Amino acid sequence: MGRRFNVNGICRPEEHYMVKLDMRLEKIKALIDAGEYFAINRGRQYGKTTTLYLLEKFLSENGYIVFFLSFEGLSEDAYANQTAFCRTFCGLLYDVLDFGEVDGIPEAMKENLEKISVGELSVDFRILSNLISKLCASAEKPVVLMIDEVDQAGNQRIFLDFLGMLRNKYLNRTKRRTFQSVILASVYDIKNLKLKVRPEEEHNYNSPWNISADFKLDMNFSVGEIAGMLEEYEQDHCTGMETEKISQWIYEYTSGYPYLVSCLCKRMDEGIGGIKPNSWNKEGFLEAVKELVKGPNTLYDDMIKHVQEYPDLYEMLNNILFLGEDYPYHIYDRSVNVGTMFGFIVEKDGSVAVANRIFETQLYNYFLTESMKKSDRQRENFPDKNQFIKDGMLDMDLMMRKFYEYYRSLNEPDDPEFVEKLGRKLFLMYLKPIINGKGNFYVEDQSRSKLRTDVVVDYLGKQYIVELKIWRGEEYYRKGEKQLAEYLEAYQADKGYLLCFCFNNKKKTGVWETDCNGKKILEVVL
Repeated sequence: MGRRFNVNGICRPEEHYMVKLDMRLEKIKALIDAGEYFAINRGRQYGKTTTLYLLEKFLSENGYIVFFLSFEGLSEDAYANQTAFCRTFCGLLYDVLDFGEVDGIPEAMKENLEKISVGELSVDFRILSNLISKLCASAEKPVVLMIDEVDQAGNQRIFLDFLGMLRNKYLNRTKRRTFQSVILASVYDIKNLKLKVRPEEEHNYNSPWNISADFKLDMNFSVGEIAGMLEEYEQDHCTGMETEKISQWIYEYTSGYPYLVSCLCKRMDEGIGGIKPNSWNKEGFLEAVKELVKGPNTLYDDMIKHVQEYPDLYEMLNNILFLGEDYPYHIYDRSVNVGTMFGFIVEKDGSVAVANRIFETQLYNYFLTESMKKSDRQRENFPDKNQFIKDGMLDMDLMMRKFYEYYRSLNEPDDPEFVEKLGRKLFLMYLKPIINGKGNFYVEDQSRSKLRTDVVVDYLGKQYIVELKIWRGEEYYRKGEKQLAEYLEAYQADKGYLLCFCFNNKKKTGVWETDCNGKKILEVVL
């Protein structure tokens, strides 16, 4: 069986198509060469474990002894007291040696670790500290400790004591040998662990891991890295795909989030529903996006859970998406910190932004579904969606004309502020049930302002461009027509749609078609 795309567990180059991480490993090694201790904190399924797996091999081949451990699956008993934790830790070290993954450690050290782990020798943090010094002093090469899934220990007081012991050894490393580097990998920021060492209402946020160097390496995949992976795939399968173009599409929707990149590739590789023999084209790509957006997966679960848990985060994201509001990116703001830690918020030009188009679509769907559940009046006036599908395709012209009627049936509000806040949401709430199941939409972030929004609707491989505007005078309106025509040219589309909310008392409302720079535009003025 040949290589395949993998979305579960560790990716291995000999088994899976994957982005080459050589340059990334070199940059991490530079931190280790400098003797830095650091934490890799990234959202779920960000490739942390795969990075550590490859790093272990890379370091072992380049002058280091590596102990790669994981705290995943440790029982509560392991954190009961110093003795229990130290025995467990020594057992993990021994397992690495016992399975023959490490050379260059004296046999006597291996025997001591085994005796401690099974309770034949007593141990506490002082004894463990001395043992680490002896291990590192007797090793043939500098020793690196890597621990994955430290989230599992994040609410344990004894783990903080362990970090304190490592910190003390780091500060005194000129006197007594210790690890060349310690790398901790987790979702939660190790510097801000929530400890359950006091009553529930007195959660403490602190960690002795203030010796940690900043780890600023971008772990998202670039367009070039994605293209390199697809070129390897193409050499094996000869699909005739345009690797650069498809890589750009993948990046535009995922911003290089590793799991999302792999998901899209896996869906195109396996064919959509196992029916299409070659899905490496625009139609196959959009179908893969539709399937990915459907979910469910743990990334979406975490994102929605935290949006529900933090009202300020809910309000901020809702205002960014529907009102075009701008929020300064400040990592010490709790909502921003939570969203960043879990990977669905990023900093863009000093402001808060949703990390990628896939996550944004999920948030739009969530907020719209919540709003629709609360709006009986809108559901009562909603037209039969079957009328908009003709010969299996979306009749966008009819949908826009019917939205005009639908909006007026809601007793067309005269309050400009009301519609400026809700106009975008009203249209998207109208659109979503019509394309649901067979299509998606997204909003171009560069146009998401209070005055205009570009909505791109994907339906069975065809794209429709809709520009939403608030009326700000004739000159601004004509400028909007030209902007839409330029946008249509970029999308190689001949026709687009302009939806304008106008509050001029002398306004001319209605639906008509016009031409602008060789492009047809169906205009709906409300």
